[in-house]
Amino acid sequence: MKVPHSLYWKIAGIFLVLILILGTVQWTVGRRAFAEFAAETDQKLNRQLARDLAERFAQFLGEDADFGGIEHTFHELMVMNPRVELYLLDEEGKVLAYFADPEKIKREAVQVEPIRRFLEEEDVHLPLYGDDPRSQIRQKPFSAAPVVLDEGRRGYLYVILGGEQYDSTSAMLEGSYIFETSVFVLGGILAFTGLVGLMLFFLLTRRLRRMTVAVRRFEGGDYQRRIPISSQDEIDQLGGAFNQMADTIVSTMEEIKRADALRRELVANVSHDLRTPLANIQGYLETVLMKEVELGPEERRRFLDIVYHNATALGRLIDELFELSKLEAQQVEPECEPFLLAELVQDTALDFQAQAEKNGVDLSTLLPQDLPFVYGDIGMIERVLSKLIENALQYTPGGGRVTVALLARENEVRIEVADTGLGIPSRDLPHIFDRFYRAGKDRAMHGGGTGLGLAIAQRIVEVHGGEIAVQSEEGAGSCFSFALSVHRGDEVP
Repeated sequence: MKVPHSLYWKIAGIFLVLILILGTVQWTVGRRAFAEFAAETDQKLNRQLARDLAERFAQFLGEDADFGGIEHTFHELMVMNPRVELYLLDEEGKVLAYFADPEKIKREAVQVEPIRRFLEEEDVHLPLYGDDPRSQIRQKPFSAAPVVLDEGRRGYLYVILGGEQYDSTSAMLEGSYIFETSVFVLGGILAFTGLVGLMLFFLLTRRLRRMTVAVRRFEGGDYQRRIPISSQDEIDQLGGAFNQMADTIVSTMEEIKRADALRRELVANVSHDLRTPLANIQGYLETVLMKEVELGPEERRRFLDIVYHNATALGRLIDELFELSKLEAQQVEPECEPFLLAELVQDTALDFQAQAEKNGVDLSTLLPQDLPFVYGDIGMIERVLSKLIENALQYTPGGGRVTVALLARENEVRIEVADTGLGIPSRDLPHIFDRFYRAGKDRAMHGGGTGLGLAIAQRIVEVHGGEIAVQSEEGAGSCFSFALSVHRGDEVP
């Protein structure tokens, strides 16, 4: 497994990036929040600072304003408190006096709206920022107080809280024990979270790695490999789905092997069953042709009867092969309609009555009165009945009995064809409906058909939504049965 491409490292990488982004966002938000808190605290504590300082300038203001004295006083105050910057503004916000290098002053006037809000609104939300004369874009918390200038003009004493030494928020935060502690705690939390997350991801992906090993071993031929299930989370649901898929694959492979074996057996049986009548036809026709002069009418008639019998058997085999292939390919759709099953059974039994008397077998029917209509394809069901009765007569010795009975159930009518014949060995019962399968040597001695009749009967019953069952005991007879649904009024013929 290549580490850079493993799921664990992909998840871990995404997780660490998210931790880094979270830490950066937290740092930015915390840094800004701390700066806002510091500005708010500073402004609240120094809200009256400008009013207190205004008294120092009262002697320099009036009719003859002494701006030199004002600037000197500014200098003394800023030496005493280097964090503040003092400006004298007129009523429109124009800067009249300050103590600073003129090159450092970037604004000739500041907006007075924040100053008026600061002075007029007692519950104004702090921090409230005003323009910094030393920058074109920067704003800072301030304190302000109204003053009277020369000739009665109104003005403001404008105090910037946080001078050039505190222009940088980072510089302001440096040396702060609370902020340093916060950063240390945040870093520790992120590091601990990252470590725990990586461990948890490792434990979670370990199950996926085990699943990968199991899948690869299954792919390599270990078809009994399964994934142990310990919970019902998504990973174990995936493991359960794999186990079900593996069981299906194994079952399918076994079915394919079985189908392949049946296919080879089918080819062998078809080759044998086709070759035998063809060889007989060819042999007897050659005899007739070679001995045409020597053969008498009776002998020639006997040879031609044999040829006809083999040709008929060959045609029946081909017809049954086509019929079975169409049924298995689902190319035959039953043309269902309601009908009385008792009438069909009676008519079919009459067709075999002569054969039963010839074999010395008692063929009878048990048909209850007032049976409901059933729903199905009459021709297909007759095909099934004929095959079951024919088999029963074929494997029942003289003096035996064959019974065709109908049994009414809640939503169906069940057909049973029972005989007192040879029975089927238990080892042959699971394969009795396989193509070309002939059960038991004793049964083979009685001739038999192509080995396709029961397979065809089973497929016909299946396309009607049912299944055919068999019960048999060797030497005691057999009973084949299947059921048809009772006709309901909402069914369309």
